[in-house]
Amino acid sequence: MCAEICVHNATVLNGFSTMKNCAVLIKQHKIIDVFNETRFVKKTFKPDTIFIDAKGAYVAPGFIDSHIHGIGGYGTDDYSEESILKMSELLTEYGVTSFIPTLYSAPKNEIIKGIKAIAKAMGKEKGAKILGMHLEGPFISPDRLGVQSPDSLSPVDIDLMEELWQASEGHIVNMTVAPELKNMRDLALYCVSKGIVLQAGHTNATYAQMVEGMQVRIFHVTHLFNAMSRMHHRDPGTVGAVFIHPELSCEVIADGIHINPDIIKFLLTCKSLDKIVLVTDALKPTKQKKKPLIANGEEVYLDKCFYRKSDDVIAGSALTMIDSVKNIVSYGFTVEQAVHMASTNPARILKQSHLGLIAPGYDADIVIFNKNLNILHTIIKGNIYHKGKKLCV
Repeated sequence: MCAEICVHNATVLNGFSTMKNCAVLIKQHKIIDVFNETRFVKKTFKPDTIFIDAKGAYVAPGFIDSHIHGIGGYGTDDYSEESILKMSELLTEYGVTSFIPTLYSAPKNEIIKGIKAIAKAMGKEKGAKILGMHLEGPFISPDRLGVQSPDSLSPVDIDLMEELWQASEGHIVNMTVAPELKNMRDLALYCVSKGIVLQAGHTNATYAQMVEGMQVRIFHVTHLFNAMSRMHHRDPGTVGAVFIHPELSCEVIADGIHINPDIIKFLLTCKSLDKIVLVTDALKPTKQKKKPLIANGEEVYLDKCFYRKSDDVIAGSALTMIDSVKNIVSYGFTVEQAVHMASTNPARILKQSHLGLIAPGYDADIVIFNKNLNILHTIIKGNIYHKGKKLCV
């Protein structure tokens, strides 16, 4: 870990505004100062300070991927601590400084094994920080499964939820549920008591059932438009609830396949920017070079996103976070808006109050990328990474 790092001559996207010709001073994992370049030559630095001349490049809060299943041939469906840690290392290449490994529904013994693997990996990362875990089930609708197995689902069961919580050692950050399931109110109140952020997803909820879910703080929505009840003029459903209610926030998979780019532009006319979160929902074979490509135990093929080989059903995304940002900008959004969606918004919505901004007192999790939106450096816990390799130890 470097004792002190100063990134200067930078265009700082601090999470609120753009500041040109600025510098960011980092010490002991924290941002301790942000100042204009005119002060850089006058400021006194320690002899061992590491200087990074950004040469006008963007310096932004590190990307937070709050919904990811795997990358590079390693994934949560391996149910192994080693795979989670390998994900941590690989993600630095794509500007990710924090992530929330996401587990699909599975039989109880398997999902508990996966939960324990993530819990064991926490604190041992050699790259992106593990914030906790996201459970994408098992309390979801059999009518909106996507590629999840119907055999892995469970009716709402508070005793099972308690087992999952205990296995996680208190590290479940967010959980995807179907608000229409019987006894969901009891489950939601349990999760609220544990600080778990609930997301409506893989759901066939009516509009009325979505409103009931909001009453018990189901305020976030998993991969908007995908695996959920559609908007209809007689029943707005899950999608309609997102457009109607300003308090609801939502994930967006910006690969151009899961959602048409023009729909994302339309979404921003109805939702405030701070309610939209970019996620990858990336599967294990993302950026994997060797074949076969296996995700969730089934062979898939890549054609901009992953499709299940057996029936050509979309299996999941092959996105990285920097690709998400590039895509969003190509759709006509500003770089500042993209950073809000990739960094600032997930930190706030998922209660990570130490992340998502470049300001004194925040964790020094930073991504540096040029005007072509190519990653130059990622800084995590006082370590500098370049193309996935740690430079400063």
